[in-house]
Amino acid sequence: MSKVYINSAYSISAQDTLHDDIFQHLEPESSVQLLKVIEPNYKETIPPAMIRRMSKTVKMSSVASHYALKEAGIEKPDAIIVGTGMGCSQDSEKFLKNVIENNEEFLTPTYFIQSTHNTVAGQIALGLQCHAYNFTYVNTSSSLEFSFLDAKLQIMDGEAENILVGSTDEQTDRTMELYMLNNTIKRTTDLPTDYLHSTTDGVIWGEGSSFFVLGKSKAENSYARLTDIKISNTLAKEKISLFIEDFLDKNSLGFKDIDAVILGFSGDQNSDAYYHSAAALFPDSALLYYKHLSGEFNTASGFSTFMACHILKQQQIPEVMMINSVKKENIKNILLYNHLLGQDHSLILLEKV
Repeated sequence: MSKVYINSAYSISAQDTLHDDIFQHLEPESSVQLLKVIEPNYKETIPPAMIRRMSKTVKMSSVASHYALKEAGIEKPDAIIVGTGMGCSQDSEKFLKNVIENNEEFLTPTYFIQSTHNTVAGQIALGLQCHAYNFTYVNTSSSLEFSFLDAKLQIMDGEAENILVGSTDEQTDRTMELYMLNNTIKRTTDLPTDYLHSTTDGVIWGEGSSFFVLGKSKAENSYARLTDIKISNTLAKEKISLFIEDFLDKNSLGFKDIDAVILGFSGDQNSDAYYHSAAALFPDSALLYYKHLSGEFNTASGFSTFMACHILKQQQIPEVMMINSVKKENIKNILLYNHLLGQDHSLILLEKV
């Protein structure tokens, strides 16, 4: 079976990830309830007439996918797979608002058509005139992982050679209000938060769009090898050691073989207990975290995968991401562990190429 390589990585996030020297521009944030993306100049890649008809997540994804394909030197991928937790929620809210304001009469279908979760993958395909396999995964915080798994299986089975895989989620006013009401988002009185030693509930909510080109062949500028993925919807806290150990055993690795572990500490005191348990398993590894840079959201693992790719390629770890003081001269294996408030646990194993 074929190996699977990540041949390009591009992310639009709350960080200035649009520059080449990404590690020099990382600014953590712990004092706001909502962490918004730094948006690119959409006019450089999207016709102005189309921009005003696109929701934020469609615009972000169109740009991110464009540059990911450009970096990989691919005009048309063999498949387009997108993972999203909330989909085009901006247009969903607009449609529902119209339903209420117009008493369910004389509704224009535009917002409804554009509100479906697969709008992003469809718009990218339309822009590329790509008629290949087109699929969207909506599995809350493991949406990107399912997308990776689908692409990996297709490449390993010889069904495709180059696949565009992405993740995207946006913030919308009403949804954020609801998240604040049910305390998913931290209260202002609990800010600023300590991501690693939080004593309060809730998270700082973010947004972003990350796209990758997975390929059968190793390219000159490949970032990493996508070795394996594991997903579990629910997991008891006392089972975390077995969950990770089984995954490493399957890949003929031990805890000491992992050079760096990227953990999704979100500042929620209850669900972060999983990460504390996982961190204790790797005393000899560099321990990293990232949601103080991206915020928590359904597909935040896209940002961590993007950062892991650059860490492997540049063979250096940004100080702002470090939890402990362990430093490795040669970073070969990186393990990514993520969940969303204790649900949908995922492991991604990346290897240096």
